[in-house]
Amino acid sequence: MAWLYSGTPQKSNAEAIRLARYTSHPSFRGEETFGFNPAREAKLLDKFLLDKSNPFREEHGWHQSTVKIRLPKERKSWTSEAHAPELEVPGVYHRSLTSIIRSTFEDDVSKTFHMTPYSQYWKVSDTKTVQVFSEAYSSPAMLDAYTEINDLPREPDDNLERVVAPLMMWSDATHLTNFGDASLWPFYLYFGSQSKYTRGKPTSKACHHVAYIPTLPDNLQDIYMDIFGEGTTDEVYTFCKRELIQAIWKLLLDGDFMHAYEHGIVIRCSDGVTRRIFPRFFTYSADYPEKVLLATIKFLGQCLCPRCLIKKSDVPKMGTKLRNRRSSLASLMMYVSAYMRAFV
Repeated sequence: MAWLYSGTPQKSNAEAIRLARYTSHPSFRGEETFGFNPAREAKLLDKFLLDKSNPFREEHGWHQSTVKIRLPKERKSWTSEAHAPELEVPGVYHRSLTSIIRSTFEDDVSKTFHMTPYSQYWKVSDTKTVQVFSEAYSSPAMLDAYTEINDLPREPDDNLERVVAPLMMWSDATHLTNFGDASLWPFYLYFGSQSKYTRGKPTSKACHHVAYIPTLPDNLQDIYMDIFGEGTTDEVYTFCKRELIQAIWKLLLDGDFMHAYEHGIVIRCSDGVTRRIFPRFFTYSADYPEKVLLATIKFLGQCLCPRCLIKKSDVPKMGTKLRNRRSSLASLMMYVSAYMRAFV
């Protein structure tokens, strides 16, 4: 209680309970807190991250790269994009997508994967049957992907089972402190072949870290001033941030992954069966600002959605009967158009 009611008044009862839990843990040693200095410990953590013993070392599949993006200047043009000034952004920690797929399917966890998709139905009565949409591996998209990869031409001696590796990507820029600008921008991956009830458990360790995205350099204004003689505008900063995430995705979608996407990866899975695994992106979960960067659209622009062409002026009409009839008509016209093109 003396700790709770002394020092800063920002401590709460919940923080006091957390402190009590820490001190009562079997791993806690009171003698280790003697002479504790948070500034010194922070420097030791920084030294650890720079050391080969840090968790991003090459032995764990991590690579550190530098990406380059082009700097724009309003009302200034170049003969080609290649002649525009470049900005180097170092400190991109990332892993190979193909190595993650290979290590996962070779691990015992793949024994719980659903390699063959299926449709699931619920027989409500003798006259009514309803299709159940629950898991990624029983979704129409998974069935379509499974049919697509098995329809691809085979080599004469290729008789391996073909399996889809449904990749479910996530990214979320996170602010780490209440004060200051320390932040983290991770990309991570789940496999849709695994049940959502397993993926939802932190103890299942189903999350695979793919990359940690750095922020734009702190001296961006100085670099821009040296090149153009004036500072960046908000629009230029947004452009650079968008180019950064696109450059990092170009880094992740390397030649190995593109070859695997087209031809598959031959992997001897943990159950002893050798299969040809085809990676396919199923979902990408991110908040609206990140989807705007990925889709390269204007934030809260005339067309808000990164996936459709609904205009901002039509948003209040969504869900109305008139809107639903128009959407159904538009969907029907798109289906007929696609059907007709198939026979042209």
